[in-house]
Amino acid sequence: MTIFVMDASAVLRLLDNEAGRDRVEAIFEEYWDQAGRVEISAVQWGEIAGRVRMKSGLGEQGRAMRRLRELQLRVIDATPERAVHAAELKIDRKISYADAFALDLAMQSPQHLLVTADYGFKAVEDLARIEFLPVK
Repeated sequence: MTIFVMDASAVLRLLDNEAGRDRVEAIFEEYWDQAGRVEISAVQWGEIAGRVRMKSGLGEQGRAMRRLRELQLRVIDATPERAVHAAELKIDRKISYADAFALDLAMQSPQHLLVTADYGFKAVEDLARIEFLPVK
């Protein structure tokens, strides 16, 4: 079974109806059909909330986050161990701290697959399975 790890950029493509939205929807359909699992780091969850609020305001942030809760993503806590590993990835591989949390989840097993629209992850393709959504 594939465990899909959503990066904030992938979920934002879904919310904003942008390139790759169809693929993200298909992943959720697989999840609902029990053919996969969808996870997101609590840090990435917060990144989504912040970006929606910055772009559209508090009211839209609430609506968007309710919609995401309905999708039943499994939100993975930012434990002390994950925080340290994310910090190491940030320093060693020169990626953002938030992205390092998504990468940490994707590195958990060969079944994990990071789904992202952020091509900055190209620099860490050797560490995890990564699926890139189309460029806008």
